[in-house]
Amino acid sequence: MADRRLQVFLAVARHLNFTRAADALFMSQPAVTFQIKQLEEFYSSRLFERRHGSISLTPAGELVLSYAEKIMALSDEMETRLAEMSGEMRGELLIGASAGIAEFMLPPILGEFNALYPQVRARLIVANSDNIENRVAEPTLDVGLIETPSKRPGLDSEVCRADELVVICAPDYPLAGATEITPKALVDYEYISREPGSGTRNLTESYFLKHKVPPDSLKIQMELGSPEALKGVVATGLGFAIMARVAVERELESGQLLAISLKPKLKRNVHLIYQQDRFRSRLADTFIKFVKIKLREIAV
Repeated sequence: MADRRLQVFLAVARHLNFTRAADALFMSQPAVTFQIKQLEEFYSSRLFERRHGSISLTPAGELVLSYAEKIMALSDEMETRLAEMSGEMRGELLIGASAGIAEFMLPPILGEFNALYPQVRARLIVANSDNIENRVAEPTLDVGLIETPSKRPGLDSEVCRADELVVICAPDYPLAGATEITPKALVDYEYISREPGSGTRNLTESYFLKHKVPPDSLKIQMELGSPEALKGVVATGLGFAIMARVAVERELESGQLLAISLKPKLKRNVHLIYQQDRFRSRLADTFIKFVKIKLREIAV
C-alpha cells in the first residue's frame, strides 16, 4: 500500500480542487487539506499555489507529481502480482467507455465477466472519447473503449467491432419514408448533434467533410452529451440525429423512431485502447481478451 498522503496528493493534483478531490476519495475537505499540509511539511516545500479560490501546482509539486504517479503504479503492480501468485483473479479493474458503448454494449459483458470472476471489482467510468483517451494515457484507467482511433502516442488501439451509423428521426418528421439519404441532402433538415469531444461527433464531422459538406453548414439545433437524451429529443420531432443502429434497436422495434441508411454508408469502429509499455496484470489481459470476443458476438 503506497503512502496515503501521496494518494491524496494525486487526487488534488488531478482535480486542482480540494472539494472535488475529497469527494473522489470519500474524505472530508479538512482531512484532505491536512494530508497535503503534512506532505508539504515532510518535504519542506510548498506543493500548491493557492490564490483567489483556485490552486495550481508549484514546480516542486510538478516534480512530486511525476514521482507519485510512478510510485502508485508500482504499488498497484506489486499488489496485483502478489495476488496472482496465489492463483486468484481478484482486484480492481478500471474501465472507461464512451457513452454509447457504456450504455448499449458493456452492461451484459460486465455482468458475464463478474459471474466468471466474482472477486474482481470492475469500475466503469463513462465520458466522451477524448476524455477516456486522456485518462488511459495518464494513466487513471486500465483500459478504454472509444469510437475513434487513438491519437495519443504510447497507446495501443485495437478495432473490436464495426457498426453502421444511421440517420434517425420521428415517424412524422419530413425525412420519414426515405430508405437512404446522402450527406448533402441533410443540410436542409434540423440536426440534433452529440457534444464536441464525442467520438460519434468526430466521426460524423469527418464523414461530412469527406463528402464536401462543411459541418458548420448543418442546421444544428442542439448538442447533447447523452445518447438517451439524443433519442428523446429526436422522438419529439425536433430534428434528425446520427447514431449507431445497435443503440436504437428498441426504439426501432417499437416504432418510436425510424432509421434511414446513409449513402454512402457510414461505419463506426469500436476501439479498445490501453498503454503500450505499462505493466498489464493478468486481470487486465483477461478482460481485454474477454471483451474483444464478446463485442464481436453482439448482433450488428
